[in-house]
Amino acid sequence: MMSTIVLAQSADTGLRTVAQYSARLSYIFMCFTLTWGVLTATNWVRNITGRKALRGSHMVMATLTLAFGGIHAMAFLFLSSGALSLAYLTVPYFVSGALARHVLGVVGFELMLAIALTAGLYRFTSYRRWLYLHRIAYLAVPITAIHSFFGAIANGNLALDWLVGTILLVPVLTLTALRFLPTRALERIGLIEEQV
Repeated sequence: MMSTIVLAQSADTGLRTVAQYSARLSYIFMCFTLTWGVLTATNWVRNITGRKALRGSHMVMATLTLAFGGIHAMAFLFLSSGALSLAYLTVPYFVSGALARHVLGVVGFELMLAIALTAGLYRFTSYRRWLYLHRIAYLAVPITAIHSFFGAIANGNLALDWLVGTILLVPVLTLTALRFLPTRALERIGLIEEQV
């Protein structure tokens, strides 16, 4: 009986470790994806390589974000103690007793999944409509970052995770703010040259 309890605890410890590391990797790739997407959309890195390669690398990072986010969520299905149900992992806002941090994580992941699925619509709709859908990413990132912050607090990892999380989030927030600044303002501060 005691060996069964020890095995369950070690399996749960391993699954929790997989969930933590996959969450961290998903967060890292999420920040890289948004940063690279802004750099690609604004043509600020056009001299590195062709546009097709830039978009392709953006999609690879987005795919890795979703893959590690999915692994993070699915790890909680297989816990022997404290396992979460599939309904809780897909629609926790309808399950009684759902924690706000879990709801934020699910909503952020589902928004990112919707962005990935609508990326295929690029060829079948106007660019403006597609861009409107694709900009949901600017909403998904802060939701997921808040989920990560509260998850780190709940797991006692805030001392370790806050520094790296903040270092990765600052360029994302800076580039996002620059993305929506008017061209005149960017010219004034010297980030882009005036085209004559």
